[in-house]
This record gives sequence, C-alpha cells and structure tokens, in this order.
Amino acid sequence: MSKPPPGAAAWRRAADRWLFRIGAPETGPIRLGQRRIYVLPTAAGLSFALALLVMLLASINYNLSLGYGLVFLLGGVATASIVHAFRNLLGLAIRAGRCAPAFAGDAVGFRLLVNNPRPTRRPALRLRARGEVSPFALAPAEEAEVLLACPSCVRGPLPIGRTVIETDWPLGLIRAWSVLVPDATCIVYPAPETTPPPLPEHGAGEGRAGPQSRTGDDDFAGLRAHRRADSPRHIAWKALARGGPLLTKQYVAAQGGDVLLDWSALPPELDDERRLSRLTAWILRAEQAGRRYALKLPGGILGPDHGAKHRDRCLRALALFGLRGEPEDAHEGEQ
Repeated sequence: MSKPPPGAAAWRRAADRWLFRIGAPETGPIRLGQRRIYVLPTAAGLSFALALLVMLLASINYNLSLGYGLVFLLGGVATASIVHAFRNLLGLAIRAGRCAPAFAGDAVGFRLLVNNPRPTRRPALRLRARGEVSPFALAPAEEAEVLLACPSCVRGPLPIGRTVIETDWPLGLIRAWSVLVPDATCIVYPAPETTPPPLPEHGAGEGRAGPQSRTGDDDFAGLRAHRRADSPRHIAWKALARGGPLLTKQYVAAQGGDVLLDWSALPPELDDERRLSRLTAWILRAEQAGRRYALKLPGGILGPDHGAKHRDRCLRALALFGLRGEPEDAHEGEQ
C-alpha cells in the first residue's frame, strides 16, 4: 500500500485534532460516547437517496398515491438505519492488548480488546489501522480480542497510531465510525541477515573458550524438578499423566565456549543497519545452538547468558540502537 504524501498526513493529523479531538495515545479503556461517534451515508446510501428523489419526482408528476407511500416507507427505513448504526457503536470500550515483537518486514500483530457492556449483540463491526481492516462481531456482554496484522518496514517502536472502528449495519446505507489512538506500541526487531557468516569463535570471557557441556537439545540426560521458566516442550508429560510430579527433561550437548557478538569487530564496510541485521542473525543462531553469548554495543554489554529472556533483551537493544541514546537494559560488564 502506497504511503500518503507528507503534506496529506499532516493535514489528516490536523483534521483529526480539530474534528475528532484526538492527539496523544489514550491510556485505559476508550469508551465510545455520543460525542465520539460520527454518521454519514455510504456510497450505496447516496445512490439510494438519489433513487428515492427520482421516485418522489415521478410520483409528484403523475400524482401516484402508491408512489408516495413507497417513497416515504423506504425513506423511513433508511432513517431508522441511522439510529441502528449509531447504537451499534455506542457504549463500546476499547483497550490495548499484548503486542508480540516482530522482525522488520514481517506483520506486526496489534491486539485490541473490545468490550460490549450491553445485553445485545453488535454485528458487522470493523477495526481499521495502518491500511489494514479486521472485521468482527460481539455477542451480548462479551469482550473480544481483535487482531490487526499490520506490515512493518523499519526497526524500532511501532505505534498503532490512528485507528478507526466502524460499522454500516444493518443495511449498508449509513456508516457510523469513531476515530481513536490506543496506547499500543510494538517493538520491531531488525531483520536478520539471510546468510550470515558462522558465529565468531572468540569467547565472551576469560577461561570460557574451551569446549564444555551445557544444557542443550541433543542427548537426554535425565529428569529434574520443574521450574517456571522451563519450556513446555521439555516437560515429562508421560510421567505427569501417570500421577507423578511435574518434572522437566534435561538434555546435554557438547558445545563451544561463550560467544562475544561485538559491534566493533564487524567488518568496517558494513553500515549500521547491516551490522544490526548480522548481529540479529547471530543471536538467533547462538540461541538455537544453546550457546551462551554476550552482545557488545557502543556504550554497553549484555550477558553473557542464554535463554528467551536474554535473547529478547538483546534483540530489543538492537531494535532501539541509535534511536534514543544508550541501548536499553545494557550494562557495563567484563569481557
């Protein structure tokens, strides 16, 4: 989808602030009151109104009593649809849900929670943001999670921005909508390099360079007590089904020492974005191999460590690198 020119985007933001009284992201549930809902005819509604006008003129010209009745009946139905479209949005509450990080170039899944407090259903609803549309419906007194899969092009924080909830129920003649800015932001990691070179073999700490045995995914080594951070795929489900305690399978793999992923050690011909892309690929490869690794960026170092939490901290530091000062969560440490 092509982006609007900068002038059009600025004009839209100014119009939103003036017409819809929106600006900064809104925290907490956003409730759709009477003053936040707008109603206008759709293209089908305008065509319907034009057809009624032609029918009315013909009835006047030929003095057709049945023609008058039909025009007024259809006009009354169209007028009633205005009320139904408006009430289909009235009272809804929208709040931001969890947004999982993604890599640049992949779709970012914004999750919005929409609550229907009334004991009546809300059919034919749509959420629209960043050029994507997600249709949904709400049962009486239901809260639904709506997923908006939006494209991501660059790394860093990606706010959902201007969001529209709309409906043209029941006849498609009237569109009721409301504009809002939920407080929903996703982190977009740098896109990993497609074919990165092998992991650097210099260690991340003295005395750690030799081969050693670490927790891996190769050979089964036994069972131990379950910890909250353990992966569900390593749980001994068969033992649990037989009435035993919750245990975790241990695997052992012979691996190399700690890996230091050093920004300054990368080839000088790589620009910043290509460096970030290579470091991202190395983090994923080191995590897949079960090796401990440290990420060294200008101004800070993360690790050495391994696991999902350490991986996410490193990828977040890469995503925010150069965007707002020092990398988040980075701390000075010994190599």
